[in-house]
Amino acid sequence: MLDGVNVALGVTGSIAAVKTIELAHELRRRGASVRGVMTASAQGIVHPWALEFATENSVVTELTGKVEHVALCGREGWADVLLVAPATANTVGKIASAIDDTPVTTTATTALGADIPMVVAPAMHEPMYDHPGVLDAIERVESWGVEFVPPRIEEGKAKLASLDAIALATARATSENDLADERIVVTSGATSEAIDPVRVLTNRSSGKTGRAVARACYARGADVTLVHDAGDVPYADVECVESAAEMLAAVERVVETADALVSAAAIGDYTVEGSDEKIRSGQDLSLDLEPTVKILDAVRESHPDLPIVGFKTETSGEDEAMVAAARETLSRAGLAFVVANDASVMGESETRVLVVREGDVESYAGDKAGLGARVAEELALELA
Repeated sequence: MLDGVNVALGVTGSIAAVKTIELAHELRRRGASVRGVMTASAQGIVHPWALEFATENSVVTELTGKVEHVALCGREGWADVLLVAPATANTVGKIASAIDDTPVTTTATTALGADIPMVVAPAMHEPMYDHPGVLDAIERVESWGVEFVPPRIEEGKAKLASLDAIALATARATSENDLADERIVVTSGATSEAIDPVRVLTNRSSGKTGRAVARACYARGADVTLVHDAGDVPYADVECVESAAEMLAAVERVVETADALVSAAAIGDYTVEGSDEKIRSGQDLSLDLEPTVKILDAVRESHPDLPIVGFKTETSGEDEAMVAAARETLSRAGLAFVVANDASVMGESETRVLVVREGDVESYAGDKAGLGARVAEELALELA
């Protein structure tokens, strides 16, 4: 997601600076090259040698006749993006006022003047974050196109956002943005049908693929809504659902303003009339299963022109059978394309799929993050 991206990492004097070593490693794991820039206050918290070790590049701790800020973030500079993490209230205010009295603020002014993408991840005590002047400064800098990664409000502190959220925002700032202004709905994970207050009827889906698609669409600039059975994520608005009926209702609600739907969830094909009380064990029991409404068909009927991507899971293990099943779904629901896979990859980190269109079949093998990127790329081409 950050392959080949050069990140200038500005570190300021928040105690959250201790996280920047991990952050530098995370950015590099995702393919980025990183060079650090530190304020004097940050150097009192994290030694520049530690950041140099994490980035495998020398760290800018002062500005000299080499004009390091221009070399990094000038119009012909090295960096593709300036990431300030953590950013103190002091630094945010200075960036908003073009005050250049530290290596980080001077580099920020240079980046803004040179139209280098910029991402800011603030971290401070909560009362400081709530100060009207700080909020005004954030709003002003955001109006210049700077991406802010909201902090986590916990224990009276505005804590640095997760490494994942910061890395995703950095990827979004440096992507082609070919899904910018598009509203994408992604369904993910399994659905569960309550048998009684304790037991459910469900399947083996982990939701990894759907979440990977949502992340990849966000990184390409889309506004994403994720409909799934888990909690909040930093890259999408979330609709939490459990049953197939709840997922259908949520999808029908959010696609009203959507530009596309990616139906990656493993939606249960059957539901059951659940008991209000726990069913006692040790007895013979039969369940009457009723088919659920197929979300693809329901959405297609109400939104005949909406681009929809479907997923199809089979158990034969044979490509021909997967392609045939995918093409049946493709034709029946009028889909843009279908991603077909064998059930053996459910819950795994690695996958192999076939991307099926009416006259074309392409394969993908690799991790599910890569599959998410592939689906987002195909979707961008479809919407273009």
